[in-house]
Amino acid sequence: MNVAVVTVGDELLAGRTENTNATWLCTRFDERGIDVERVTTLPDRVGDIARVVNEYRAEYDAVVVTGGLGPTHDDLTMEGVAAAFGRSLERNDEALAWLESEGGYAREDLTAGTADLPRGARPLHNVEGVAPGCVVGSVYVLPGVPAEMEAMFAAIVDEFDGEPRHREVVVADEPESALVGRLEAVQEEFDVVVGSYPGESVRITVQSPDPAVVEAATAWLRERVEEVEEVEE
Repeated sequence: MNVAVVTVGDELLAGRTENTNATWLCTRFDERGIDVERVTTLPDRVGDIARVVNEYRAEYDAVVVTGGLGPTHDDLTMEGVAAAFGRSLERNDEALAWLESEGGYAREDLTAGTADLPRGARPLHNVEGVAPGCVVGSVYVLPGVPAEMEAMFAAIVDEFDGEPRHREVVVADEPESALVGRLEAVQEEFDVVVGSYPGESVRITVQSPDPAVVEAATAWLRERVEEVEEVEE
């Protein structure tokens, strides 16, 4: 399964708010063996949201959109998602009923538009806030507030199913440029994906769905690279 993550908000693009939602979602998907192939941040503009969601829903198994939910003037994500599907925004009675019965809100106290969702959307209830999310086709729309987003994602996480993956790390005490030949060779020898991440040392990750292959490839590497020595305290 592959997914695209879309985060919405002028404040993200201005650097006023750190985009922790993207990192959190990517981590959760990686844990489930799901490939995140795009992370895109968009301004609060209906046209941009509609264009990108429409493009990504045709290209990826699922699109997860966060941010810009609610009834205020700059909460435009639902309108953009509705436009991507050529649908109108309509009051969702299921979402309203949940807000009254479980959220404890009187209908007349809710700001107009709070429960407006794309026509035919499946509502996702917000147990940590007010504004509901929704699912339209393969597009999942979640709040931008991290606590709200994480709680809502927990309710749908089982809808994302990937291939289990296994990973081991070798830390090399050599320049990355000196390791190129051996990194190419281990991928030719074994059916693994290898990544290298330089810093004070080079972290080499070895990944495969098969734990035995990962173990064999890692052993092969350890015989051929100079590893960082552990310092005894």
